[in-house]
Amino acid sequence: MSQKRDYYEVLGCAKGASSDELRKAYRKEAMKHHPDRNPGNAEAEGRFKEVNEAYQVLSDDQKRQVYDQFGHAGLEGGGAGDPGMSDMFSHMQDLFSEMFSGGGGGGFGFGGRGGRGQRGPARGEDLRVQQRITLSEAAHGCKRDVQLRTPAACTDCGGNGARPGSKPDLCGHCRGTGQVSNARGFVMFTAPCPRCNGAGQHIRNPCGGCRGRGVVERSRKVCVQFPAGIDSGQRLRVPGQGMPGPPNGQAGDLYVEVDVEEDPRFERDGADLVTRAHVQFTQAALGGQVDVEVVAEPGATEGPRVPVEIPAGTQPGAVITLKGHGLPRLDGRGRGSLVVVVQVDVPKALSGKARELLEQLDAELAGRA
Repeated sequence: MSQKRDYYEVLGCAKGASSDELRKAYRKEAMKHHPDRNPGNAEAEGRFKEVNEAYQVLSDDQKRQVYDQFGHAGLEGGGAGDPGMSDMFSHMQDLFSEMFSGGGGGGFGFGGRGGRGQRGPARGEDLRVQQRITLSEAAHGCKRDVQLRTPAACTDCGGNGARPGSKPDLCGHCRGTGQVSNARGFVMFTAPCPRCNGAGQHIRNPCGGCRGRGVVERSRKVCVQFPAGIDSGQRLRVPGQGMPGPPNGQAGDLYVEVDVEEDPRFERDGADLVTRAHVQFTQAALGGQVDVEVVAEPGATEGPRVPVEIPAGTQPGAVITLKGHGLPRLDGRGRGSLVVVVQVDVPKALSGKARELLEQLDAELAGRA
């Protein structure tokens, strides 16, 4: 082109357009003239480059101020008006990431985030451990020290891997990012830097304590709070107690898989507990009261007892429900129930008098029948 078009005209927006308006205009024009949508169309390819050049200038506050004041002439000589391939691909990476981010704002799923996508420092890996607790601990809640043996930041070098008194050198190949990008067509491929292996730095004088790794293996304890009502198969997250991250990066998280031991006195069904009450057959027939045990406090061998009324004529296997005597619910909505299954005990041996009385009872019942 013999003369460059006005950048605002290229994007189809007003001179006082906001950053969001510029970005929306850029997305629209870039998608319209993208070479993949216009194969073999040299004019569309030229317009596509023109759109990227306009947005590269107008999206930069300093360049935009110069352009608004002096036009294209103000950008000549500084290279600002002729974006390099890396800038163009950077804009297209943003465009592609928005297309497939699942956000709203158009048929192609454009996201609503403005500005270039930037990655923060890498994060340490998460750790997963399993911890077994008793039913009493699950019922009342408890704190446990979970023993871990994991890498930890070297105290000699502060975790940077360099000998005390020195610092790591920034990798000149990737400029400390740990990544290099190569353009293939209109797609940018990113890979770990081959010179620093993705670390973003070189260590000339390694720390003697960690041999330049920045971490050493140590045993440590993490205090974990198990809430009342926790159940087997549930998982607790302890932020920042996982594997350490790289320099300037956050540590991962610790995930504790919970396993609640079985208690021979109870069967658990969510927040409900099932237990058995043994009664004599005469008590089942006449009715009465028995005491049943509830879950003990952690460390206690036996729990407190609550009374249960046995109605006259109770049959073997009858169920009596005591509301509010089960386990606390994790959502804080009260407690479950204690479900009492009545088990009628029949004596295996009888004295002479007991046999005589039972025979009389049998005859009485038979006569009524």
